Amino acid sequence: MAREVQITFDAADPGALAAFWADTLGYEVQGPPGDFESWDQALEAMGVPPENRNDASAVVDPAGSGPRLFFQRVPEGKQAKNRVHLDVRTAPGLTGDERMAALEAEADRLVGRGASRLARHEPAPPLNAGHLVLADPEGNEFCLD
Repeated sequence: MAREVQITFDAADPGALAAFWADTLGYEVQGPPGDFESWDQALEAMGVPPENRNDASAVVDPAGSGPRLFFQRVPEGKQAKNRVHLDVRTAPGLTGDERMAALEAEADRLVGRGASRLARHEPAPPLNAGHLVLADPEGNEFCLD
């Protein structure tokens, strides 16, 4: 039996990082529980003080097939290179110049949303189709593949 997976990110600003990843993946910020119209209403009803209302956020795949991403506030900043990272499949099925152009276009869009470019790896057939390495607004590395 397969298990569901949630990917958890430590963050300084969970709400902002969740919005970045929702946009990047075509996900949506998870809605509030029950009949609440907003997270502020839900958190107010739960007695969560205003200064703790951005302690966590989550994004979900609207189709229900991808993993939930959870963002939790931590006091320390990122210290070193990620040991695990996401590969965002931006150009599946594309090869050569067409693939790299699609990756560059998506990289430009994400840089406009706060990402940083870290590296470009050119295609080296037959095993490497080429990819870009970026960092999200808090420095977490990911690849456009």
